[in-house]
Amino acid sequence: MSNGYRVKIAICGKSGLVGSKLEEMFTSIKSEVIGIKIRENTKIEEIAKDINKCDVLINLSGATILARWDKAYKNLLYNSRINTTRKLVDAIALCSEKPKLFISASAVGIYDSEAKHDDYSTEYADDYLSHICKDWEAEARRAEEYGVRCVQSRFGVIYAKEGGAMQKMLPPFKMGVGGKLGEGHQIISWIHIDDLVRAFAFIVKTPELNGPINFTTPHTLSNIEQTKILGDVLHSPTFLGVPAFMIKLIFGEGSTVLLDSKDVYPKKLLESGFEFRFDRFEDALRDVIR
Repeated sequence: MSNGYRVKIAICGKSGLVGSKLEEMFTSIKSEVIGIKIRENTKIEEIAKDINKCDVLINLSGATILARWDKAYKNLLYNSRINTTRKLVDAIALCSEKPKLFISASAVGIYDSEAKHDDYSTEYADDYLSHICKDWEAEARRAEEYGVRCVQSRFGVIYAKEGGAMQKMLPPFKMGVGGKLGEGHQIISWIHIDDLVRAFAFIVKTPELNGPINFTTPHTLSNIEQTKILGDVLHSPTFLGVPAFMIKLIFGEGSTVLLDSKDVYPKKLLESGFEFRFDRFEDALRDVIR
């Protein structure tokens, strides 16, 4: 991967928001992109055939976390991530020419809500989302046993025109009924989709980057600050808000995704020379609604 770019890339989860943007970006720089579909009955040998001779394998598999978490959904959240990742790594083991780089998704939900975190932090939360992330990353890291460079990309909240968190946030503000979530003091670690896909390309051509990497801008903000910026940019009142008990009623245990603080800093990316295009929320928002 000396030229950093014209490489063969396999993406598991290619049809989602991040996968489709990665495909767009990598094909625009003349890389070959293939999609990997993994179901319960998919044989490891079939996966190995698909990923053999790929330079980069990207794993984005997993059911959406923004949903109501009952027991069945928690199992789905877990299995859609851990089982798929296990199959991918077992398939890597069978490849005659293994991928040189395995980037597997994770989330800032791994961290606790008390401390400020960079990529080296091991102060993890004691909740179900963190439990998923820890097991997910451990599965992905097994690829190191086969000489593959491994990155666990810990995503913050992703903002994009095409979907993600903004799709759910903008309509209430546009209707004049937007407001803070709960007390609004929770810190949000976030990233614009364009910076996220650029960070993937940056990692592909920066061989010294490995292990957990925070995909978040350097400038976190509280939910209250975010609400104020949304109101100002959209010229919308923001006094309504959603009380915490309502969010818990709607999402159950999944409400932690919306109500817990995650104050996360992208130390590894910045130290390696990555530059964010949208490091301030207001600029990212203006781009998304443009």
